[in-house]
Amino acid sequence: MSDTTWQIISMIIYFLVMIGIGLWAYRQTSDVDDYMLGGRQLNPMVAALSAGASDMSGWLLMGLPGALYASGLFEFWIAVGLTVGAWLNWKFIAPRLRSYTEVSNNSITVPSFLDSRLRDSTHALRIVAGLIILSYFTFYVSSGMVAGGTFFEGAFGVDYKLGMLIIAAITVFYTLVGGFLAVSYTDAVQGFLMMLALVLVPAIGIFYVGGFDSMVESVRAVDPALLDPLKGATAIGLISTVAWGLGYFGQPHIIVRFMALRNPKEAKSARRIGIGWMLLAVVGALLTALVGIAAYKHDVNMLANPEQVFIVLGQMLFHPLIAGFMLAAILAAIMSTISSQLLVSSSALIEDVYMTFTNRKLSAKAGVMLSRISVAGIAVLAGGLALNPNDTILGLVAFAWAGFGASFGPTIILALYWRKLTGFGALAGMVMGAITVAVWGNVDGGMFDLYEIVPGFVINFIVTIIVSLLTYEPNPIIEKEFETAVELTKDWSRRDQAKAEVREVTRSNPDGYEPRSATLVAEDGSEIELPK
Repeated sequence: MSDTTWQIISMIIYFLVMIGIGLWAYRQTSDVDDYMLGGRQLNPMVAALSAGASDMSGWLLMGLPGALYASGLFEFWIAVGLTVGAWLNWKFIAPRLRSYTEVSNNSITVPSFLDSRLRDSTHALRIVAGLIILSYFTFYVSSGMVAGGTFFEGAFGVDYKLGMLIIAAITVFYTLVGGFLAVSYTDAVQGFLMMLALVLVPAIGIFYVGGFDSMVESVRAVDPALLDPLKGATAIGLISTVAWGLGYFGQPHIIVRFMALRNPKEAKSARRIGIGWMLLAVVGALLTALVGIAAYKHDVNMLANPEQVFIVLGQMLFHPLIAGFMLAAILAAIMSTISSQLLVSSSALIEDVYMTFTNRKLSAKAGVMLSRISVAGIAVLAGGLALNPNDTILGLVAFAWAGFGASFGPTIILALYWRKLTGFGALAGMVMGAITVAVWGNVDGGMFDLYEIVPGFVINFIVTIIVSLLTYEPNPIIEKEFETAVELTKDWSRRDQAKAEVREVTRSNPDGYEPRSATLVAEDGSEIELPK
């Protein structure tokens, strides 16, 4: 058999596994909460690998090695910033968000949590947050589809648009059918495959180029500056690369994994697994780029597109069947992110926009059906944008990453750790953060060369605090939920008693806020009416 046939066999096996997980998850999904959050039953291993895989996308195996191949070690500062940001996110956001979202009306999306946490009776905060998610995720999903088309074009010589459609069709299928469980468990498998590939490709590649010392000498022969982590560095450039880590606090498709953990204490185990995975992955991406430089010498006749360095090395170093699974790791990175983003976009559209505007409570069957329809619709829109890409994979990801980080990051931090945050403050900060990124990211030169997440994040923080201080009024329900979330983060064993105390305060202090659902379900399964 030809090399291509072997690789296609590997791809088919991979695709069948993903579809199989989707069909299994379909049988476990009965209502919207299952479809969107998996019943809050993720174990730490699945949560960590799922968060990592959905986070990194095609950027990890294509964008980052490509940037390192082209520009050298300076680009690795992005990975440093991301690793620090991810650790802080797991340490300080994950456990408290898990507690707080359940205490506050059992919120299953980021916008619904902010709406309930701040008792926004107008629901403007929820709607605006949902629209921001839909806007930026359209670009993010589009970047994944661009990566998929680029992958098939580089690996098999398949037409870009056909490759993009293959990726989109399979990812949409298992996401649409299996919801959050399908996305999480496929992400876990994909995360493992990505890590394995990023260990094996550089390990065999270093042997191929004559060992580590030989690799370093070959890179130095091409350009000694490639090994200088501060080559051509400016203050703006260095801040911009490290500042990628700020984005973690506001990525809905990542922090939703925190909300789905079985309990807050499991965030510690998940953090260790997730950061360990991440360290292996980013160091593997770095070494892959260095092997590529040693092997191809920056010769455009041997490697015209730097973002394909992982692809060509995998095909060169391994038997075609194994190379096929190395290539499947790229698909895993791409598909895991697309699926997570589609699901979060769907939840924003149905839970936070449609249900808020219509003011109706959907049946379990209708909620799942509308969620699946929205997954398909958002995929079609993103696919349309990806048909004629006009930016690099890294460029598309950078813009969307900044949009979410600046819009939601400060708001989430303050919602979890500052009692005086108000709905007006959160709304003003989110809008200013989103606008700042959109404007700053489209202007070049001077201070505008600073990565747009920095000014967006800072402006959001300042505006949110100022407006909140001007509009703050004590609310006994908000105060009780805040205290309970802090307590449960430390001692989950008090869960039942603490939730009962919150319900009692809610009953005795009606404030005009009407939550997404008119009822809460008690531990014994009975329904408790909330005040209108």
